[in-house]
Formats: sequence, structure tokens, C-alpha cells
Amino acid sequence: MYWFTADTHFGHANIIKYCNRPFKTVQEMDLILIRRWNERVKSTDTVYFLGDFCFKRSTEAPEGKVADYYQQQLHGNIIFIKGNHDSHNSLKTPIQGLLLETNNQRLYCVHRPEHANLNYPINLVGHVHEKWLIRTYQNTILFNVGVDQHKFMPISINEVLGRIQKLKHTTRLEEFRPFLG
Repeated sequence: MYWFTADTHFGHANIIKYCNRPFKTVQEMDLILIRRWNERVKSTDTVYFLGDFCFKRSTEAPEGKVADYYQQQLHGNIIFIKGNHDSHNSLKTPIQGLLLETNNQRLYCVHRPEHANLNYPINLVGHVHEKWLIRTYQNTILFNVGVDQHKFMPISINEVLGRIQKLKHTTRLEEFRPFLG
């Protein structure tokens, strides 16, 4: 099974305030994010993580090993795409974006919506947190897989494609404006 997610910001207390997350403490947020992830993802599944995994400092994790600390608690084989906050934490991934072909679909995965690849009909993105779920730009659909849009858990490939189909038929998709954040 393929899963997608972004923007957990493990160990980042201020993200609770910035995104109006329903948690009292960073410890509560981390525990719920880990629990919800592991309730859905099996150890043999693949998770495409589209950026901003953890904060560079965490009261829970050993210094310099923050990404390892959180990754060891999560099920699945995680493929990390670099987010704007992943340059200064202990997560070391060279992947800026990737093309995935599955379910007869070509999906481009990238952290920032403004880095979407317009050659593909669907781009999965993160970075915009609670701001929006789906936008269109030219002939491309931008779908936000971030935890703030999906009950703080990963979303499966079938859920992604199903939600896109449903939204196409029930909603007027807004035109994407780059750098909207």
C-alpha cells in the first residue's frame, strides 16, 4: 500500500499555534501523530513523506538524532522528499521531487506547490498546512497531502484519487496562486 503525508513538524511546539492544531503540548501532538500514523500504515507499506518531518530541536529526541528518533517509531518504509524545514534538522534526503506511476496515474510529488511540475496532471504537495486542500493551475491538480488536511494521519493513494474525483464533480476548484502559502 502507498501512503502520502507531509508537514508533521514533529517536535515543533510553535506549529500548534501557527496552524491552530488542536493539541495542548508538543508531546501530545507527537504522540497523536505517531499513533494515527501507525494505526493506518503497516510495516510493509511505503510512505511518501513530502517534506517538513521534524523540527531541528526536540525536548524528546537526542540532539542531532531528531529525525531518527521519530522515524524509528513509525511503521512503513518512508521515502522522504525534502521540505523547507528539512535543511536544518537531522533528516538527510537529496530528493527534491519525484514522479510516481501507480493506478494508471502519473503523480509528481514535491513539497512546495510552486515547485509543481506542470507536465503531470496531478501534483501531490505539502507546505500549505491548513490553508487549502486542492487547487488547479493550468491543467494540473495540486493536492495537499499534509496532516493538517487529513485528520493528522497519512492518506492512501486510493483516498487521494477518490477525493480528487469527488471534488472534481462537487466543487469548483480554485485557481492556484503561487506563493499563497
